[in-house]
Amino acid sequence: MPAEANVGTPFSVEADVARRRFQRGSVFLRGKREKVWVGRWREDVIGPDQKLRRVGRKEVLGSKEEFPTKKLALRELSIRLAPINSTNYRALRTATFVQFVALWQERVLSQHKPSTQSAIKSQIKNWLTPYFGDFALRDINGLSLQMFIHSCASRAPKTVQNFILVMRMIWNTAKAWQYVGHDPFDGLVLPKPGPRRRFFFTQEEIQKVIDIAKEPQKTLYWLAAETGMRAGELCGLRIDNLDLENCVVNVRQSVWRNQVQTPKTQNALRQFAISPQLTKHLKCFLSTWRPNLLGLLFATRNGKPWAPSEIMRSHLHPLLDSLGIHRCGLHAFRHTNSSLMDRLNAPMKTRQERLGHAAGSDLTMDVYTHAVSEDDRRIALQLGEVLCPSVPKSRTSEKTETEKEITIQ
Repeated sequence: MPAEANVGTPFSVEADVARRRFQRGSVFLRGKREKVWVGRWREDVIGPDQKLRRVGRKEVLGSKEEFPTKKLALRELSIRLAPINSTNYRALRTATFVQFVALWQERVLSQHKPSTQSAIKSQIKNWLTPYFGDFALRDINGLSLQMFIHSCASRAPKTVQNFILVMRMIWNTAKAWQYVGHDPFDGLVLPKPGPRRRFFFTQEEIQKVIDIAKEPQKTLYWLAAETGMRAGELCGLRIDNLDLENCVVNVRQSVWRNQVQTPKTQNALRQFAISPQLTKHLKCFLSTWRPNLLGLLFATRNGKPWAPSEIMRSHLHPLLDSLGIHRCGLHAFRHTNSSLMDRLNAPMKTRQERLGHAAGSDLTMDVYTHAVSEDDRRIALQLGEVLCPSVPKSRTSEKTETEKEITIQ
């Protein structure tokens, strides 16, 4: 059996025994110009053959300037040996990063959705493995992670954050399987993302888009704007997910690269109401609907799910160009929905349930809710009336005050 297959098997009885003896280790000076203290000790490890071995370890403790005497260097070494000398110490398994990742992908990553697997496999193959591949897991520390982040300077900050997120997922498993016992992420400094423009439609723009769009895209855009469903959820919507008698839509599945899968998160298995206007429109739309093998509301002539990228390229972008609206994707409808619910003072719990966000998450307000220009102008007018009451009011305002006086009399 190959070594990788044995890496994740349970400990043997021999491997699970406590340390053999208390260790003090030894230190020596190394280097000519810049002398450093190096600590030496022995440590129990479990090899790929599942046998317990005692191997020698070396580690640089610090410079001669940091620890002027041998006694101080030994004191530093004793601090680092404390976990090994602990009464509950157990031997750690040994594996290189590339060996462990192969096992992790087989036994952990395979449990995730295809869309998640695809993204993570790409990050591991193109970035993490080329850098950490030959590293022993125990040798990956905060410095090596920080150097990796520095090597990714050409990538966007959000991309680098995703690399570290994947690394954390791998590390959590390595810690649970007792390959490592330290935390290299403590004190890690990540690049800060710059301002990012998120597109959404104003009320006037979304009305124009829905009014001018042709079927079946018209129905898709209306559903997207009113429900805030994700693009994959819209393309995976089935006929039996619509309860038009009760004006309800159920989100039960999503589509990714023509494959049907579960929605992004478990709380995305949700149900919410739709307006009578949209319900009436859907009933008319279903009267001309062509059945397909998967029972999808939106499908190609071959019965396959729609691809969000094709909808944007062939339909949405040309429509936006004709209206003079900045090009954006289907996700802009989701941002628009959140902003409209905010203007309507919808309860936060209702917004999060409709959008599929976790309860208590800041994502709904911080990312998906935008103050549209109409709100901005209204607030500016109200502030002006508060700060400069002596400014003459507009004719509309005077008429309103007159009407109020007549009403009072």
